Amino acid sequence: MEKRVIHLPLREREKLSKLVRNGKIEADIVKRAYMLLHSDSGMSDVAIAAFLLCSEDTVRRARVRYLTDGLDAALEDQTHPGREPSLNSQQEAYLIALACSQPPEGRDRWTLELLTQRMVDDEQIAALSTETVRLSLKKTNLNLG
Repeated sequence: MEKRVIHLPLREREKLSKLVRNGKIEADIVKRAYMLLHSDSGMSDVAIAAFLLCSEDTVRRARVRYLTDGLDAALEDQTHPGREPSLNSQQEAYLIALACSQPPEGRDRWTLELLTQRMVDDEQIAALSTETVRLSLKKTNLNLG
């Protein structure tokens, strides 16, 4: 695959130089600025990656993003979609109500395992981990003890 070469206009080169000298910018932005500056000066992706302690792919992606979307897009982080929550709001409300209810007969209190099993048994969700239950209850500051 042929390398797409960067030729920064003087104005953009000056902007990047100011960014890396400023010291009050996020480290990732400074790193991408260095990638573009070094790429503009003719350094190879391998050399830039070794110098900045990152992968060649990271350097290539920054360079390609500059060429396709411009300077600002190349410097900023792309948004990363988060994971879908394991429980929807209805399931979470059911879990909280369950945790606040009387524990099963023969038990003094609810445990994470009991709550997890009850959610599955009550067909609220097909599969659930105790860690998901713990984190959901932690958000509400609900103490099982």
